[in-house]
Amino acid sequence: MRRVLVLRPEPGASATVERARALGLNAIALPLFEVAAVDWQAPEPSGFDGLLLTSANAIRHGGDGLHKLRGLPVYAVGEATGEAAREAGFDIASTGDAGVERLLGSIDPELRLLHLAGEDRREAPDARQQIRVIPVYRSRARDSVKLEGLAGSVALIHSARAGRRFAELGAEGNVERGTIAVAAFGSEAADAVGDGWEVVETAESPSDDALLALAKGLCNTPGPR
Repeated sequence: MRRVLVLRPEPGASATVERARALGLNAIALPLFEVAAVDWQAPEPSGFDGLLLTSANAIRHGGDGLHKLRGLPVYAVGEATGEAAREAGFDIASTGDAGVERLLGSIDPELRLLHLAGEDRREAPDARQQIRVIPVYRSRARDSVKLEGLAGSVALIHSARAGRRFAELGAEGNVERGTIAVAAFGSEAADAVGDGWEVVETAESPSDDALLALAKGLCNTPGPR
């Protein structure tokens, strides 16, 4: 069976590897980034109607500043993000599994939201809500990642940034692009990884389950010889 490369940062990488192995896939974690907290000050919660969370990393690395905001209901993108917020003592107002734009389109447009985010993030340009963004974590590229010996693998690309980094490492190292299949979380991640791979396919929905279903299909397809 073809090997599955899980490239997202920890602890998400290990969680995805566990899910992949439960599906019978030969998965290994090879994180391209490491996540670290940044200094931030929590604003007065009275100025907001809710907390927008698009990654569980905001909870994992938010630190003491989160305590001040616990009275705000959370609007979360992804079940993992919602569960992390719930475990941290927050009430969940809404959880969406189809990206931040879909979530924002499904809730009150008059809400004033505080978005705890990463330094590298994609804006939601059509948001009707009033949103203030405060970075609480950053993702740093790992310099020690080596891609040699990965011919025939299926690579999981969870973000556009990961796609760009994977393409950079592929250009720097001795990588046979034409032997590696790419399973991308969404169209932006697929576009970012570039050309030259065996195949680049996009998951049916932006969720880990859909991405792993795609990867399983690719694993059952023999690679180039």
